Amino acid sequence: MASTTQRLMEKGLAPDAPNFLRSNVHYETIMGSHAYGVADTSVKEKVADYDLYGFAIPPKEMIFKHLAGWIPGFGPEPIGFDQWIRHHILDKESGGRGKEWDLQIFSIVKFFELCRENNPNIIDALFTPEECVVHCTQVGRMVRDSRNLFLSKLCWKKFRGYAYAQLKKLKDKQPIGGRLEIIERFGYDVKFAYHIVRLFDEAEQILLEGNLDLRRSSEVMKAIRRGEWTEEDLRSWVVEKDRALEVAYTRCQLPEQPPIEPIYRLLMSCLEQHYGSLHGCVQEAGWAERTLQEIDNVLQSCRGKLYT
Repeated sequence: MASTTQRLMEKGLAPDAPNFLRSNVHYETIMGSHAYGVADTSVKEKVADYDLYGFAIPPKEMIFKHLAGWIPGFGPEPIGFDQWIRHHILDKESGGRGKEWDLQIFSIVKFFELCRENNPNIIDALFTPEECVVHCTQVGRMVRDSRNLFLSKLCWKKFRGYAYAQLKKLKDKQPIGGRLEIIERFGYDVKFAYHIVRLFDEAEQILLEGNLDLRRSSEVMKAIRRGEWTEEDLRSWVVEKDRALEVAYTRCQLPEQPPIEPIYRLLMSCLEQHYGSLHGCVQEAGWAERTLQEIDNVLQSCRGKLYT
């Protein structure tokens, strides 16, 4: 089945997308209000907006640059691939309202690293409801099925930091367009507000349960979007939740950071599944020592036969 990225490329709607994305995207999921269960379905917009996150595996030489003949530190570094981002791609579907896509497609290496760093947006992309996953190959399923590997106590620092950044925007960001309308209607930006609650709630789930359900607090978030919380209510809630999660952090049984070895093995398995072979791409650590030991074992065996 074709990915959304491929379909948009074939329609000529993503002319700047790297050509390899046509057949190398392994995972795509809808994010934003649809994933969090707070989309306002009562509003009949002319065009439906969707945020789409995913990852792809670029050609070998873009990941393993020595295959392009590059010696690190000498000459220009070959072109690589970290991510491709494109906003406001309007897909006018016949017989419907059409869709407007905001796409972020990452290299699988960049995606893994962001997950390992407990980046909230990327962690969320692996925990979206199954109905939001619009494209998933065998490689994509391998990663999604192993998503709990990336959860750690580091989430508290990262999710908390994102939440307080949103809280700061309530005061500092100059509202325009739809944001200005929200503030004029509710007295403050309820969209920023519900994201603050979401981030604290997600951190709490990870610390206490080692798992994540993006829609667990959807009713609370929808109430905030309807203006049922004041800004004072929100700030008081944050103070109490922050205090409670500091305690949860000290008692959490998760590792301080995601374990790098199993994540590395998962990444290598995904690359091998995609490429068919990683021959010449990587050398396993300790290969020289093991080879010398095998040679020594053969020599010892031969010596034993000579003297018997």
